Amino acid sequence: MKSYIYSIILLLTLIGCQSNKNNHSNVFRYNESKGISTLDPIYARSQTLIWPVNQIFDGLITFDSALNIKPAIAKKWSLSDGGLIYTFILRTDVFFHEHELWNSRSERNVKASDVVYSFNRILNPRNSSPGIWIFSNVDRTFGENGFKALNDSIFQLKLKKPFPPFIGMLGMQYCAVVPKKIADHYGNQFGKNPVGTGPFYLKHWEENERIILRKNNDYFKTDKKGNTLPYLDAVNISFITDKQIEFMEFMLGNIDFISGLNAQYKDALLTRSGELKAEHKNRINLQTGPYLNTEYLGFNLDSTKAEVVPLAIRKAINYCFDREEMVRYMRNNMGYAAYNGFVPSALTSKYPMPVKGFDTNKQKAKAILANAGFKNGYPKTITLLTTSDYVDLCEYIQHEASKIGINISISLGTGASFRNMISKGDATFFRGSWIADYPDAENYLSLFYSKNKSPNGPNYTRFENKRYDALYEEALQTLDEDCKNELYLAMENIIIEKSPIVPLFYDKVIRFVRKDVKGLQPNPFNLLDLRKVEKRQ
Repeated sequence: MKSYIYSIILLLTLIGCQSNKNNHSNVFRYNESKGISTLDPIYARSQTLIWPVNQIFDGLITFDSALNIKPAIAKKWSLSDGGLIYTFILRTDVFFHEHELWNSRSERNVKASDVVYSFNRILNPRNSSPGIWIFSNVDRTFGENGFKALNDSIFQLKLKKPFPPFIGMLGMQYCAVVPKKIADHYGNQFGKNPVGTGPFYLKHWEENERIILRKNNDYFKTDKKGNTLPYLDAVNISFITDKQIEFMEFMLGNIDFISGLNAQYKDALLTRSGELKAEHKNRINLQTGPYLNTEYLGFNLDSTKAEVVPLAIRKAINYCFDREEMVRYMRNNMGYAAYNGFVPSALTSKYPMPVKGFDTNKQKAKAILANAGFKNGYPKTITLLTTSDYVDLCEYIQHEASKIGINISISLGTGASFRNMISKGDATFFRGSWIADYPDAENYLSLFYSKNKSPNGPNYTRFENKRYDALYEEALQTLDEDCKNELYLAMENIIIEKSPIVPLFYDKVIRFVRKDVKGLQPNPFNLLDLRKVEKRQ
C-alpha cells in the first residue's frame, strides 16, 4: 500500500506535479469519500453532512476560531427569568436564497416565525431528527412547543431549568434556520432542494458524482473592511470513494485540500515528528490545531459485572506508558498527550488551575499494584475491545502494560457491533473517543454523570459517584462562569482519582491545503468555513 503511494509521489515529482494550470477559477474543490445523502440541517449529525450544510445555512449564533460565541442571524440576545428565557433580536437584512416560489424579495426576509418553524421541525417526531435532544430541556408549555415569535424580529424560547451551555448548542448545524414556505413545499425532499441564508446556494447535484454550490450574492456578512462575503465564486464537492485516488487527485492539484491523517498516505506526507516533508512544501501547506476530540480507553464499572477491573489496575495502566512517545510514533505527532484529564485543553483555559492527570511512571505503577496485593502482577487477563483503526495504539498499551505484570488481550469489533457492545455494557475494557457537540466542558463531563448511563446516555463506563453527581448538578444551575469552572475542575479531579478511563491524547485538526488556497483556517470543531476563503496563484 505504501509503495503504491510513494510511486504516485515519485511520478508526480518527475512530471513536475503538472496540474490544470490554465484553471484560475475561484472555485474551492474538496472530496467527500463517504457521499452526501441529504442537505437538510436537521439531519446534520456527521462531519460529512455538517460541512456542506454549513455553506448553505446559518443559525442564530456562530463561533469564532477561539470558540467564542458570535452573532449570526441573531444580532444580540439576553437572558431573563433566572436564566430560563432567551430573547433573540434578529437582523433585518438576512434573506433566504432566491427560489421560484418566492413572490417578492421581502418575502425572502428571515422572520422570527421561521426560527419557530425550524426548531419545531427538529422536535417533530415524524422527522426523526438526531438533533432532537438539543431541546429536551425546553418548556413545551411556553408558546409553540417552547418557542415564540413576539414579532418579525424578536424570537424567544424558554427552558424548564437553567442550563448555561445551552446557548452554545444553538450553534450546531441542526439549529440552522430554514424557510417555512420552501420546506413545506418540498416536505421530505427538502434535503435534496435546500434553501438557506448561507454564503452559498445549491446550483447542481449529480447523484454520486458531484455537488456544485454557487456564491450567494445576497449574503448578509461582510469582512472587516466591509467587503461582501464570500470571496469564492463556487464550491465543487466530488464523491471519490477510493482514498488512494483521492490522494492522487489532491497531489495533481484537482482537489484543494484533504482533512485528517489517513494511514495510506501519512508517512508519504509527514516526517515522524509531524512536519510536512521538504519535497511537498512548495505545493502544500500543513495546517494543524487543537481539535475538540479526546481519545481514551474506558472501563466498564457496572457493579453487577464480575469482571470489573479493580481501581489499582486502572491506575497502574494509566501510569505505565508514555503518552508523548505513543503520539509521536503512532500518530506522527499529530495529537497532544492527554496529561490533563478528559476535557481537551481548548476548553480548560478558564479553569482556576490545570488538571493534574497521569504522567509516565512505571515504578509508581508497580508500587500501586504491590500495595493492592498484586506484587507479582495482576493474575487475570483483561480484554480490550477496539476497531482496526486503533489496533496500533492498543498494542502499544498492551506491550507497556505487560512490563508491569498486566496482561491485555485485544479483541477487534466493527461498525455497529462494536458500538452496540459498548453501549450495552458487554465490553470490560474498550477504546473510545468523544467529539464535542458544543464548546463547553460540561459536554465531556456529562459522560460520567450516573443518570446518563448507557444505553440511554453517553456514560459508557457506567461510572457512578455521589460527590461527582452533586457537583455536576450544581454546575448545571450555576450561571457564574468562575464558579462553574471551579466545579468542573473538582469533577475532573474525581475522574483522575477514580480512573474510569485512560486518557490517551487530545486530537489535532490536520489539513493538507494547496498553496493557492488562502484564508482557510483550522478550528477546534474542524468545521469547514469557506466564507473568507479564496484562490490566488
